[in-house]
Amino acid sequence: MRASRAVYENAWIRVREDEVVRPDGSDGVYGVVELRHPAVIVIAMTDDDEVLLVDLDRHTVGRTLELPAGGSDGQPFLDAARRELLEETGYTASFWRELSPMSMLNGVTVAEVRPFLATGLQRAVDGELSTQREEGIAEVQAIAWPEVLRMIGTGEIDDGESVAALFRAALELGRVS
Repeated sequence: MRASRAVYENAWIRVREDEVVRPDGSDGVYGVVELRHPAVIVIAMTDDDEVLLVDLDRHTVGRTLELPAGGSDGQPFLDAARRELLEETGYTASFWRELSPMSMLNGVTVAEVRPFLATGLQRAVDGELSTQREEGIAEVQAIAWPEVLRMIGTGEIDDGESVAALFRAALELGRVS
């Protein structure tokens, strides 16, 4: 890289433009989006072997079905995962297991994602408010594993982070080999 400059920044992302030498030796410009803080994503499993998914409206792609997720905002990753699960689903979990980290959209972003498997789910007690409306969440669905896998195959679940995290969880749980 010959030079780099920030072209946009806010509390969540930084966009930079890098002057680079391409692999063929020619000069080029590369745009990169950096997340300010790594993200967390939660594979929340019910005692009935269902996965909690949120049906939400994303500004970028419209209606989508995803795992609960969000920025760590500088918190320890487990604390951020607990917060996101509560905010987006209204559930808490008794047992947490961190899975191996992932990177998303490597061609244009620096975006680390920390997946967590959460079990022993309980509905939050009154007074612990979720922020579902603020997040654009229309519904929280509990979907059985076989149906989740079918939905990935048909593209009904097409969020890359969710698909990757679900696959990591399936490996961890011995559902695929």
